Amino acid sequence: MRVKSLMMTILGVGLAGGAVMMAQEQLRQSQVAADPTIVSVVAVAEAIPFGTPIEGYKLTTIDWPADSVPAGVFTNFDDVLPASGGEPRRAKRALAQGELLLESKVSDFGEKVTIVQTLGENNRAMAISVDAQTGVGGFVTPGDFVDIVLTRGRNDELRAVTILQNIRIVGVDQTADEELDQPGVARTVTVEVTPEQGQRLALAQKAGQLSLSLRSLQTADDEPLEAIRLSDILLEKSPVADGAPKPVVKVRRGTSDIQEVPVAGNATRTN
Repeated sequence: MRVKSLMMTILGVGLAGGAVMMAQEQLRQSQVAADPTIVSVVAVAEAIPFGTPIEGYKLTTIDWPADSVPAGVFTNFDDVLPASGGEPRRAKRALAQGELLLESKVSDFGEKVTIVQTLGENNRAMAISVDAQTGVGGFVTPGDFVDIVLTRGRNDELRAVTILQNIRIVGVDQTADEELDQPGVARTVTVEVTPEQGQRLALAQKAGQLSLSLRSLQTADDEPLEAIRLSDILLEKSPVADGAPKPVVKVRRGTSDIQEVPVAGNATRTN
């Protein structure tokens, strides 16, 4: 009997809590309806990965100033969710909790979602072969930006040149989810390029080995980079950054005159 009474109490508390929440939501909606300067818009209640269906429990509504509602925003769940038995809309990109749900971010009802929907206007998706060394050890994931470096030649003629800069990764092997945070060694990376960049990339794959250089999150202006030859790095001395302190020795001349003399070569001898 105690167990039954406890279960009934828990059920009653749950129903009461649900009734209170429903009443609060109805009150909020009535307040919004009474205030013409506020609009109720649809937002993401929990993260929705790329390509997954848009379902009711993943959505919520928030109040928004009527004079600043973004274009393409949904104001009614019926415009987002399918009719009973119908095909759902899907996320055309990873959706974060709290962001507004826009028409540009979701597919039509029943529409198939692929990486094509993530490409910019008139851009292309192109795959290149990589391994652990050329693919930044597997730390490249969809959504990252990279530079692409071509290495070609043999022996003393070996050289490297950056052929493309600030290129977006749209897929790693068969994965296009930008929320992917588990690195793995990929064999194929798909990048977003313009038609002209695609031609350059196709030639570069035949000419030599391609490597990816993962860019930081800090934005910076790209500048043309000159090709580097093997002879440029096989120096007689290791390079020293400008402004770095140079080694010196102190030389006593006479009884009180002490001078500092820069070290030249491997050593400086004094008698």
